[in-house]
Amino acid sequence: MAEAPPRVAWRESRRLTGPNLLLDGPGAVLEATCPHDREDELIGHWGRQAHLMLEAVGWREAGLSSRRFTGGASLAVAAPVDGLYAATLVNEWACEAAAADLGAGALPPLESAAAAIRREIAADRNPTLVALGQAAAERGVACIIGDRRVSVGLGKGAISWHEYELPEPEEVDWQAVHDVPVVLVTGTNGKSTTVRLLAAIARAAGKVVGLSSSDWVRVGDEILDRGDFSGPGGARLVLRDPRVEVAVLELARGGILRRGLPVTRADAAIVTNVAADHLGEYGILDVDGVADAKLVVAKALRGGPLILNADDPRLVERAAASGVPVAWFTMAPAHGIHEGAALERGSLVLRRGAVSEPILPATEVRIGMGGAARHNLANALAALAGAAALGLPPSAMAEALRGFGSDEADNPGRGLYREVCGVKVLVDFAHNPHGVAALGHLVAAIPAARRLVLLGQAGDRTDAEIRALAAAVWSLRPDRVVIKEMESYLRGRDPGEIPALLRQELARIGAPLDAIVFADSETAAVRGAFTWAAAGDLLVLLSHAARARTLALLDHLAAAGWRPGDPLPEG
Repeated sequence: MAEAPPRVAWRESRRLTGPNLLLDGPGAVLEATCPHDREDELIGHWGRQAHLMLEAVGWREAGLSSRRFTGGASLAVAAPVDGLYAATLVNEWACEAAAADLGAGALPPLESAAAAIRREIAADRNPTLVALGQAAAERGVACIIGDRRVSVGLGKGAISWHEYELPEPEEVDWQAVHDVPVVLVTGTNGKSTTVRLLAAIARAAGKVVGLSSSDWVRVGDEILDRGDFSGPGGARLVLRDPRVEVAVLELARGGILRRGLPVTRADAAIVTNVAADHLGEYGILDVDGVADAKLVVAKALRGGPLILNADDPRLVERAAASGVPVAWFTMAPAHGIHEGAALERGSLVLRRGAVSEPILPATEVRIGMGGAARHNLANALAALAGAAALGLPPSAMAEALRGFGSDEADNPGRGLYREVCGVKVLVDFAHNPHGVAALGHLVAAIPAARRLVLLGQAGDRTDAEIRALAAAVWSLRPDRVVIKEMESYLRGRDPGEIPALLRQELARIGAPLDAIVFADSETAAVRGAFTWAAAGDLLVLLSHAARARTLALLDHLAAAGWRPGDPLPEG
């Protein structure tokens, strides 16, 4: 019997508009899959075929890059900013030709494909756009492309035009163009809180701050839009706003891998931590791959520091290879860091060489909850290191850390603790095992007669990640676990599939079946938690899709004068 041809396919072909995991600039990338033992062959054939096509379309100098993973490879072609769609066509053709070389399909014709790609290159050619980008680079200022607009400079120093109404470089008033300080913040957990803490410090220093995060885009006191803006779209909204004096941008893994960095010039970049989350997407199969994706932020630095968590072994291991100055933050002064922020003898301090400058006692960091919320102390240290990189005054650092969190709107649904009619409630966004583990110290520090945890997960995690989340929740030693369906986050899963996995794993590791209940929505789960609760109990509400409704219910119960054991009021 003849041997079956290898299965080779590509998916997720996309344009990269900024520095990314495989390239230092724009281009195109896709993920190709193949049998486990054929990855290197795939990469070799793809490279040969890509060079043939690049020669045929006149892009002889375009660079290629690849990243091998088990069962495939990420394959990238560098391209000019006005040729990104054509670059995806080059890449797709090369991948299909490589598959043919491996015996999986017919070889696609070169000449007809090259002719079509040359027509695409000619149609999209925009010499004015390219010239503007080159002129900005020569003057040491940013050029931002996207959302049908092009801008040079950042914030107060930005000038923007519609992509079809671009001036020639000599027509630009370059004297009015300049950048503003930019800090990029990424990591598996703690990104949003760190962004908001750093923004609060800059605001206390008298700056107009623009920030993008997973909940909103805000400039000064104005929220420009609500939703998950931890990708390049939110960053562009901030970077083009003429009021912005300092920009603090949350960058999630997905945006970095899908499109690259939104800016090529930053004054500091923070990586809070790395842990397993979203494994299996874009060729990232393990935590080492997560670390590589997060550290892409170093490619935007122009002399400023890469600020890393010294308590994270993978980040420590990669620091020397980053090629940029490194500063640190740590909860363990034994690391002996020389630049950054640390927790020393109960105080948050800045480290400069051998000198420690106290900023404030840890007990005065409001969101640290008297030191019990250690994960928030770590976020505060990351923000201090970022503020130091911007040259912000220590007085502003202390003022912001003492006050941040006095209003629940400062950091909604993240480490929010209330007592509602005698029931203790902790609302948090933790959504992976690392985030749940970070809550463990805080949960243990809150005295409670009984503990309940609300649990759910999105469908774009692997079965192993979902089971690990269940185990992390059970380590909190709850008396009851309410598993919620997250209908808007099924992401390819069948209804009921994820709750079944969570219940199965909880039972396997020892949870009594009568301690596990199911709710068909987050709102129903929260209502069920309060129906179960007695005075003195702690409800740990891991709230995601319906966080606003969860917080509204807490307000409603308090306003209605509800008491544990009473029927819940409607609404």
